[in-house]
Amino acid sequence: MAPQAPEQTAKEELVNADEVPHHHDMEVREIHISPRKIISDLRNLDWSKVVWKNVILFILLHLYSVYGAYLALFAAQWKTIGFSAVLYFMAALGITMGAHRLWSHRSYKATFPLRLVLGIFQTMAFQNSIWEWARDHRVHHKYSETDADPHNARRGFFFSHMGWLMYRKHPEVITKGRGLDLSDLEQDSVVAFQRKYYLPLVLTLCFVIPTLIPCLWWDEYFTNSLMVAGFLRYTIVLHITWFVNSLAHWVGSKPYDKSIYPAQNPVVAYLALGEGWHNYHHVFPWDYRTAELGGLSNYNITSLAIDFCSKLGLAYDLRTVKKDLIQQRVTRTGDGTYASSTTKIE
Repeated sequence: MAPQAPEQTAKEELVNADEVPHHHDMEVREIHISPRKIISDLRNLDWSKVVWKNVILFILLHLYSVYGAYLALFAAQWKTIGFSAVLYFMAALGITMGAHRLWSHRSYKATFPLRLVLGIFQTMAFQNSIWEWARDHRVHHKYSETDADPHNARRGFFFSHMGWLMYRKHPEVITKGRGLDLSDLEQDSVVAFQRKYYLPLVLTLCFVIPTLIPCLWWDEYFTNSLMVAGFLRYTIVLHITWFVNSLAHWVGSKPYDKSIYPAQNPVVAYLALGEGWHNYHHVFPWDYRTAELGGLSNYNITSLAIDFCSKLGLAYDLRTVKKDLIQQRVTRTGDGTYASSTTKIE
């Protein structure tokens, strides 16, 4: 990474290692997730604040994705399905390794070639620009589960999953977002270039190229290519990312801090390349592993990728947390499930 993150951006400002911000001093309610609960959350919304354009776009996207799933099962070539899986992995790494661990938390540093590749991968994911993604995520950590949190889990499972993208932002989200120091992002050439040319870049990398490659290289039908490698793959990556905000804030153990919503969720960790160990991550957000265990243990594919890049000299200054600090926090605020939650998965 070219510029070093200034003081009080994603490092010290977000969450102190041994202190939970005052807004986390709360009693976490008992969790109930059911179709009835989701319907109840929807009924309690202020419908005047719904962004109907986004609602329509998401409905269309999911209709296309359902059709894409049908084509993947009964019409598309296996090469197209395999290609879509590769695209999923690349786009997911763009979010987990790039937008999240690098640009949001500065948990490690990256050379220009690695930042360029991660910038391309993140653009393929089509989840807003790196600048917007990192800004929203920093606000989320600093004001988690308050009105300033963009996807506040207190507002319901559906809202924290995808509803927040179809609803006008709470004024506090906007105010607190504007108050963050984002100069490190503004000084990053990859972030700045992507933000300036985001629309043509995202259309090209998320849809045009993924659609053309199967058509030109192995004579796939255009419709199969667009619906499977384009819309279906894109929608799957979206939901996997959203599960970190929803499912990993609602379901799981809390061995590091039982007073907060984020939890250890192995299902999300498996699907999101290691991002599901969320209780640890919210307590120690600067750890590049986002978990106490990295690599293949606990499905932490993203940390394995960072380790690999580190061996190649592309990633450096990987930040971790001392074992004694972890133990102190577990003893003081954990829910007693620490031993089982940190057992390596064979």
